[in-house]
Formats: sequence, structure tokens, C-alpha cells
Amino acid sequence: MAEWVLHVDMDQFIAAVEVLRRPELAGRPVIVGGRGDPTERAVVSTASYEARAFGIGSGMPLKIAARKAPEDAVFLPVDHEAYESASAEVMSALRALPGVVLEVVGWDECFLGVTTDDPEAVARSAQAAVLEATDLHCSVGIGDNKVRAKIATEFGKPRGVFRLTAENWFDVMGEKPTRDLWGVGPKVQKRLAARGITTVSELAAADEAELVSEFGPRMGVWYHGLGSGLGPAVVDDTPWVARSHSRETTYQQNLTTASEVQAAVAELAGHAFEDCLADGRPVMRVHLKVRYAPFETKTFGRKLAAPTNDRDEVIAAAVELSTTLDAEREVRLLGVRAEMVMPEAGESTERTPVRGRI
Repeated sequence: MAEWVLHVDMDQFIAAVEVLRRPELAGRPVIVGGRGDPTERAVVSTASYEARAFGIGSGMPLKIAARKAPEDAVFLPVDHEAYESASAEVMSALRALPGVVLEVVGWDECFLGVTTDDPEAVARSAQAAVLEATDLHCSVGIGDNKVRAKIATEFGKPRGVFRLTAENWFDVMGEKPTRDLWGVGPKVQKRLAARGITTVSELAAADEAELVSEFGPRMGVWYHGLGSGLGPAVVDDTPWVARSHSRETTYQQNLTTASEVQAAVAELAGHAFEDCLADGRPVMRVHLKVRYAPFETKTFGRKLAAPTNDRDEVIAAAVELSTTLDAEREVRLLGVRAEMVMPEAGESTERTPVRGRI
């Protein structure tokens, strides 16, 4: 029997959870984000397939989504507890499948490691188990490694199964733009295009040394291998442990003074510290994210002199970072991330990863 990697991805997860709670919304464009008020500053967390048909997608400002949305569209607030609960039910159903190794990678997705001669049958069993336990649908990508399984899922959506391996990689992906590869964002795509690399096949055929000169010794080699669909094949069921905790706020009115910014940073840092304290691990590094008006984002960070469990020390470090911001520019968003010391082997506790970290 062969070893396979399955990537399970919930279909329109957040929107689907909301429709389960409000069946009357089935078939309507549903947009979830912020406090559900499209006149406020916030972004789309998830849009239903009906909403995506109008060009609405995750990360889009709600105000823009409102301009694109039809009259019967529904805007709903984010409900983290509901999504965490649904996610736990999904993962529990998958973990109960016989002979699988489960690696959680987000609220709505995971990898399954299986040994079988019929991975499609396992994929259908996974879909059935999730549907029975939660009334939610998922798609499953089958691959001979994580990269191919992850990419395969997109070809299976919605509610489908697709297999992508070394055997059919170039037939399926060869002429696709590099942006369709897992881990290639618009900036990397642009840098590749500047070197005449626009398709997956061109990336695979590129000179690795040229990519190393552009992206460095680690990422250059990685991107070159990505062109051939290379990637890790081991599914790791080691319990997930948070490396950091963050708090982030988009302000409805821009912050215009240094005192406003420092007070806001102190509040965010205090909340992030309390989250770390609940994990029982000291903070070793603090990061500050700022989004200036109208929409330029920067991130700063500093390592503390020593790991600490002192709340005031963490807040002071975050506030000190805020003094480096451009005092002449108005601020629309701030975020503070507190990075913790990782536990020794055997000390970890399982936590489900959540979205929204900076």
C-alpha cells in the first residue's frame, strides 16, 4: 500500500457556519467581517460562494464589499467562539477515522496522512464523517506530498476530491501562473515575472542559482522546487503550540496624536500579554504593526533583554516601539504581537490555531 497526504479544506467555512445557524440565509450572498456593519472599517473574513460571484473576497474592506454586493446581501459580525466550536467538531470527526494521522493547520483545514491503495475512498469517508458530525461540507485534495495535496484541493472545490501527484503535476499545473502555487503571493509573482518566469513550468525550468540570487539560499531553493511541486510529505500530529499571541484593532476614526497611539498600543499589549500568561510561558520578543492612512502597513519588532513574565515590561517594550512611528501620519490600525519562549519537549498542550495573527 502507498502513503498519501490528504488536504481537507472546509467549503466557505465561516459563511457555512453562519448559514447553519440561520437557514433562511441559504442561497443568499453572505459576507462575514468585523462587527457586520459595512459602513465601519473592517475587512471580509469570509464570503459565501454567492457573494464571491460578485467579486467579493476575504481581506477586502467591507466598504468595498458593500459597493459590490447586491441588495439581498447579508453582512454578519465575526463570531470566533462559534467557529472555534465548529472547527473542534470537524477535527474530532476526522481524528476518529481509522488509520489516519491528523495535522491541524487552521480553523478550517488540516492534513491527513494515510496508507492505502484507495485514497479517494478515504477522502470520501472524511467528507462523510465531517458532514454527519457537523452538517458542513469540505473538499479534499490528494497528493504525494503536502504541496500537491494543498493545491489539489482548489481543483476539488466545492465538495469534491482531486488527486495531484508527480505523475500529473505538469499536465495540471504546467501552464498555470506562478501565483497559483501555494506560498507564492503577488510580490513574489512580480519578482519572478521580472526574470521572465510567469508559469509553473518556467519556474521548474529556471536556473536555481538565479533564484537563489534573487530570494536567498533557502527561499530560492524552495521556490525552484515548488515549480515541480516538491515539498514535505510527512504529516505531523504533534500537538500544535502557539508561538505568540496578538491583538489588533482597526480604529473607526484615525489616531492623530502620539498620546492616542501610545495609549492604544499599551492596551493591545496588555491583552496580548494576558493571553501569553494564560499559556504559562514568558515573552521574549514584541512586534508592533501599524497601518497608516490611507493604507500603508509596516511591522517592527524588538527582542527583550531577557524573557519575562512582567506585564509592565512587555507593555513598555511595545510603547517604546510606537515612539518610532511617523508622528506626522494618521494611524488607522495597530496590532501588538507577543512572541513566547517555546516549551521544552513534552510540555506542549494542544491548541487549535486561529486566524488573525499579525
